[in-house]
Amino acid sequence: MSVGSVLGSVLSLVWRILEGIRKTLHLVLLLVIFGFLLAALHSSIPIVPASAALVIAPRGELVEQLSGDPLRRALGEATGGPARQTLLRDVVDSIEAAKKDPRIKLIVLKLDDLAPSGLSKLQEVGAAIRDFRASGKRVIATADSLDQTQYYVASQAGEVYLDPFGSVFIDGFSYYRMFFKDAIDKLGVDVNIFRAGTFKSYTDQYSRNDMSSSEREESSAWLDSLWNAYQRDVTSARSLPAGALQDFVEQGPAELAAVNGDAAKLALQHGLVTALKSRRQVDDELENLVGRDDDTHSYNAISMNSYLDAIRARHLFESKPASQVAIIVASGEIFDGRQPPGAIGGQSMVDLLRQAQFDPAVKAVVMRIDSPGGSLFASEQILRQVERLRGAGKPVVVSMSSYAASGGYYIATAANQIFANPTTLTGSIGVFAVVPTFQRTLAKLGVSVDGIGTTSLAGMMRSDRPITPAGKLMLQSSIDHAYSEFLRRVAVGRKKSVADVDKIAQGRVWSGADALRLGLVDHLGDLKDAVGAAAKIADLGANYGVDYIEPQLGFRDELLMQFRSDVLRLGTMAGLVPDAGPLGRMLSPLLEQARAIALFDDPREIYSYCWCVSPGG
Repeated sequence: MSVGSVLGSVLSLVWRILEGIRKTLHLVLLLVIFGFLLAALHSSIPIVPASAALVIAPRGELVEQLSGDPLRRALGEATGGPARQTLLRDVVDSIEAAKKDPRIKLIVLKLDDLAPSGLSKLQEVGAAIRDFRASGKRVIATADSLDQTQYYVASQAGEVYLDPFGSVFIDGFSYYRMFFKDAIDKLGVDVNIFRAGTFKSYTDQYSRNDMSSSEREESSAWLDSLWNAYQRDVTSARSLPAGALQDFVEQGPAELAAVNGDAAKLALQHGLVTALKSRRQVDDELENLVGRDDDTHSYNAISMNSYLDAIRARHLFESKPASQVAIIVASGEIFDGRQPPGAIGGQSMVDLLRQAQFDPAVKAVVMRIDSPGGSLFASEQILRQVERLRGAGKPVVVSMSSYAASGGYYIATAANQIFANPTTLTGSIGVFAVVPTFQRTLAKLGVSVDGIGTTSLAGMMRSDRPITPAGKLMLQSSIDHAYSEFLRRVAVGRKKSVADVDKIAQGRVWSGADALRLGLVDHLGDLKDAVGAAAKIADLGANYGVDYIEPQLGFRDELLMQFRSDVLRLGTMAGLVPDAGPLGRMLSPLLEQARAIALFDDPREIYSYCWCVSPGG
């Protein structure tokens, strides 16, 4: 054997040894990482005390789906203020689980950071609280002060304690919006409006300086419906006479002056609260009920998020039933293409519905809609996929949240059944297009436009030229056709004639209770009612599971989100992340409207949208 071959054999042996060591070290490293992940997972699962109060302290608006990408949500958390949003289902799930949990002796509601939210969502929380109390457990609400939204939830508790320096502020429901006609005229902008529907008032903001009589009529109807429901729920919960809340609002200014401005005393006199007590006084009493936590020097408690982590961790390794009812959330304005959570993308929603269609475990689907509409083209895409889902033998039931209007109602029309809350805002069956042109604005600056085209339509849609009569005819014809298709879709889904649908359409907004009377929805009920109906239509019996189908973050995205969140939190501590401040909050209605308009992206510029976002509590 030559020296070269011997050297080659030795080197080959060394290489194999080194490769073996590499693989072994790689395996050890993977095991270490896996061990760290298990340890992190184990340490992140909170322990529920043997005797505790569940503290529910929602922050921000109650929503069906958290809005925006993870970075935007991380920014909201990193600014140091209240988070912008809390999932409605998190609140309801925690209350329902606590009802059956012997470790949870009572619920404490802390509502200071709850922002105005849709009344239907507040009602679902209220129903869960009342069901919890029916088990014999106590619910205690404690607050420094309460606004209208916060007080609705607090009123459902058995005991409401207000700080002696606090207040309860209730002012009823309102619907105000901005009108821009004078500003548009001053700027020299021509806003060309095309619409179908007598009550389709969204475009009035460009052509009027005030609310039209038709909009005032329809808005009064649904506002009164919501206000009556709010009063009925609160007076019933607090055992107050009918009209007590209206009296509190109307007589409040004079009565407040009579008690020398003592708002807490006035709330107590009207029976809105149980007693006036500071948080410290309430906390001391809670120690006697659930025991003392020496680490926090307060009563034994677990937060809603920690409690959800604990109870959901138990189900991680449980086998799911073979049959599932899938819940798909459609929350926000409807746009074309793919959109982040909190907005409805035509393609995004189609992808989720297709996932349900081809998942053999999914036997039925519930679409939870919380939307004022938007792009008609995107709405049509979603509706067609609902039809395909039903064609595959999977029933679809719609559950309407605070609002499912215009395009939000359009995508519901192909469902087997539609459930609405009595205070859901729905209908608004109508379409419009808004095409601004700026030739007069440019003329004020000394700019003129001239040229030629090969046809009478060439350059018709330029924003620096007026729309020709032929162009206006084309646009209005397209709007009329879109409206007729909307009517046809509703007529087929609701088993009505087009003429009958037209009578209750015309862009008019209805409450859920009125929509039931008019046949626009099938039942009044919540998400659980819709899930039960879907299971019944699919003939699933009692043995089925319920799961959400929604876009999931990958492991890399989760890590990136956590990293960015930490960076943002450090930036906030260093004063690098500014707060919007009072000016930002004052301008938020205008900025929100501008945002929605800027994002409208229908390929034909035809929209079915309702400026009827629920006024909340």
